[in-house]
Amino acid sequence: MTRITSSISINAPIETVFDYVTTPGHWPEWHPSSVSVTGATNHSLAVGEQVEEAFLVAGRRGRVIWTVTERNAPRRWVINGKILDSPGGGVITYALTPTADGVAFDREFVYPTPNLLYALIDFVYIRSRIRAESAQAVQQLKRILEKTSDN
Repeated sequence: MTRITSSISINAPIETVFDYVTTPGHWPEWHPSSVSVTGATNHSLAVGEQVEEAFLVAGRRGRVIWTVTERNAPRRWVINGKILDSPGGGVITYALTPTADGVAFDREFVYPTPNLLYALIDFVYIRSRIRAESAQAVQQLKRILEKTSDN
């Protein structure tokens, strides 16, 4: 298993951050890997709800079905993904902790490395690209939400 964690402090109310990141229609606005999202995209998703996302991750295009498996608003949200036409997938967890200045936002992406060859390719190439995309994502999220809360 590979675990990619990205963290950032956001100067905005915890409820605002939670609602924004758990509403799939916003994903392409802040995450560079999210090309488009279809399905229940206009609200913060509850346990059992699903969306389909077109992605471009580490140079690889595909589609994934995300299912919400845990929701503890406004502190924790977990989705489980199954890539279409592939055995791959992963789990994304958002953890939010209130701070004096807003919220500490942690995003964790865990995905399997099913065999030795994939693990090697992941170690040499994929992991670093996903880590960079995730770091860019949380920076963009911070800019968007802090700009929004200033208005």
